[in-house]
Amino acid sequence: MAAAAGWVRDDAAGGVALEILVQPRASRTRVVGEHDGRLKIQLAAPPVGGEANAALIEFLAGALHVRKGEVRIVRGDTGRRKTVQISGVAVAAALHALTP
Repeated sequence: MAAAAGWVRDDAAGGVALEILVQPRASRTRVVGEHDGRLKIQLAAPPVGGEANAALIEFLAGALHVRKGEVRIVRGDTGRRKTVQISGVAVAAALHALTP
């Protein structure tokens, strides 16, 4: 199945890979749309001590109804542009849950 959005794709490990742009220190945590081919997510957490990454993992796990252990940041751990791998989720389910 071809993805309707460039920010989500099937992953070889049986889940999905998401290309994400995070905006830390926002007023609340939410998906705001697509920006430069990535899904833009505002995070209420600050980008210090791994707080923003933890908030991103918790947000995605809740939105996609998976355990936090199924969500892994595979690229961009210290930057705003991240690649996140999520096990046990189909592309269609990710699109449905994360499209604003």
